[in-house]
Amino acid sequence: MGRKYFGTDGIRGKTNAGAMTAAMAMKVGQAAGTHFLRGSHKHRVVIGKDTRLSGYMLENALVAGFTSVGMDVVLTGPLPTPAIAMLTRELRADVGVMISASHNPYEDNGIKLFGPDGFKLSDEAEEAIEAMLDADLPLAPSPQIGRARRIDDVRGRYIHAVKSSLPDDVRLDGLKIVVDCANGAAYQVAPSAIWELGAEVVAVGVQPNGTNINDRCGSTHLELVKETVVASGAQIGIALDGDADRLIVVDERGQTVDGDQIMALIGSQWAQQGRLRGGGVVATVMSNLGLERFLQGQGLDLVRTKVGDRHVLEAMKAQGYNVGGEQSGHMILLDHATTGDGTVAALQVLAALVRSGKQASELLHLFDPVPQLLKNVRFAGGKPLDDARVQAVIAGAEAQLAGKGRLVIRPSGTEPVIRVMAEGDDAGEVEQVVDAICDAVKEAAA
Repeated sequence: MGRKYFGTDGIRGKTNAGAMTAAMAMKVGQAAGTHFLRGSHKHRVVIGKDTRLSGYMLENALVAGFTSVGMDVVLTGPLPTPAIAMLTRELRADVGVMISASHNPYEDNGIKLFGPDGFKLSDEAEEAIEAMLDADLPLAPSPQIGRARRIDDVRGRYIHAVKSSLPDDVRLDGLKIVVDCANGAAYQVAPSAIWELGAEVVAVGVQPNGTNINDRCGSTHLELVKETVVASGAQIGIALDGDADRLIVVDERGQTVDGDQIMALIGSQWAQQGRLRGGGVVATVMSNLGLERFLQGQGLDLVRTKVGDRHVLEAMKAQGYNVGGEQSGHMILLDHATTGDGTVAALQVLAALVRSGKQASELLHLFDPVPQLLKNVRFAGGKPLDDARVQAVIAGAEAQLAGKGRLVIRPSGTEPVIRVMAEGDDAGEVEQVVDAICDAVKEAAA
């Protein structure tokens, strides 16, 4: 069925407009609460948030919604998305909520939901909740209205869980590490966890003011962490996004190590240690062909899914894999977390660095990426990909790249944009193929 509110990662949009208003947040609380009111036990929801100004408004509205249908609320304040997933399970809650728009600017916000198992909701559960958003829902009788309380030790619980993911024989003594928290949800917990493991931490992006989340910092704006690594003489830099579920690494020279390289490292290291399940790694169609070739050289598979970490997770669970992620930095390590966790993934990288005795620039660039080009074509309406002329150009491009490259074309799930990506060994050919398809789409949409 078509979705009116839920996208690829919960409900997201500009605050005080469209679906991201206090009124809608209250309805989400009522609908999600009603959906998870099962059994005779006292029902509970965990609500966390990042550091956006609008988090206060949406948090209070969600509390009103959940308590009005009879759910007790546990409030954590600013914490990473994976911490909320963890606490949902640990506190035996019926549902978890993260208020965040991830890497988006502060004007946006979003609502992500987790089931009692700590995993993001299935399509069926989201559709059931969405169907209730425009309905009049029964409210709890006065004596059964829920209560809300804040718990103070949640940061410590999450820090302990993060530290527990590092092998017992690894210490970070002697490492100087730049940690960029994007002025977001991990601004306290990530530097603390890494410092407690022995490292010298240079923390940046740790002064949130409600409007500076992801602002020229974090995993989508790497200039700050690169400059700080080089200027401070650090061995490595770690950049998280606003809700800390994705990771990009910077080596001691200030060079970027993206999610594909991180998956290559963790996958190959875990395979050598006998820890890798499934015989490979799960990634999306956007991951570079160089990653696929590297894994094949290690005797490992690369399973590709649609774009979105939820699709990666679904494939991992269905096929028995424990390492997956996205080129953009979402790293899902199911031995340690039920969703992407940038800090946990960073500790796996740091463990490999310590054990190798190498510099980050030697260890972390495991393959040369194949030339890859992505362009977006905006269109006013209709379905240009159904046009016969566009389909003919695409067929020609696929034949041209056969055996030496890949082509991925997909409409955006959130805006009227066609995304055209190609990769291959010949950068000139890749550019020619992408431009030809983009031109055809523009003509069809004119």
